[in-house]
Amino acid sequence: MKSLKQSALVLAIAGLPLSGYAELKPLHDADMGQITGQAGVTIELETQVTMDEFTYTDEGTLGISDIFIGGADRIDMFEEFTSGRDAIFGTSSTDLIDNIKIELDVADDGDAIINVFPITARPVDFAIRTGAWELRGNGGESTLLADNFSAEGLILQAQATVDTDTDTLNLTTRFAIDELELDVPFMAVGIRDMRITGAGYDPDNPSLLPLFTLVDMDIYKDANAAGTDSLAIDINTFEADMSIGQVLVGGTSIGSVGLDDLAIRNTSMRVYGH
Repeated sequence: MKSLKQSALVLAIAGLPLSGYAELKPLHDADMGQITGQAGVTIELETQVTMDEFTYTDEGTLGISDIFIGGADRIDMFEEFTSGRDAIFGTSSTDLIDNIKIELDVADDGDAIINVFPITARPVDFAIRTGAWELRGNGGESTLLADNFSAEGLILQAQATVDTDTDTLNLTTRFAIDELELDVPFMAVGIRDMRITGAGYDPDNPSLLPLFTLVDMDIYKDANAAGTDSLAIDINTFEADMSIGQVLVGGTSIGSVGLDDLAIRNTSMRVYGH
């Protein structure tokens, strides 16, 4: 944290009138080490992101249109919480992601720690929506992969840690999806009323902490099977219950789907160009 403290001191000095400089004396590193202040940085955030289109181009192109990331603008998620609902979820919502506090710290061993959590004692609501996901060829060919994607849910907590001993970024988060919907036109398939909650969550006896899915993953550099450096992603833990209210085929519901106590662990991926 020494560099942060030095920077704060420099800013303070810069704000002094010029006439005061004659009284200032330079401080050596040993003296700087005796100066103390509040550790870390805290950021309170509210935001909304929109994008007309995101494209990834290789030989052809994948385009995702009409991207929205913001608040859910609803207070009726997880309606089974009838007791104490206002205290848990609040009485108002907007289309902004808000009620977020971000704390950044650098530990004594150099590890960077970023904590994201609510300012007030209620989860952060969010919404992610997109339009068409389209594959495009250079000759005018195209395939509509997906459309009308929408996910609305809550985030309870997230943490990112960069470990200087292992050069590894660890990400952990707890979130819940109240409603996810998606159309897959090229397969004539649609998903309606999909829910993702914590493993073992009981909607007939709801409680807050079990509502949230736990995800824990490590991201770092590692060699692939050929010995070439690649992006390594290890999923240490993903535990969830999932339900789909309707699976549509050809516009007609063929029923619902449920996954109870789904657990994905010890999963490794290596990502690299070819």
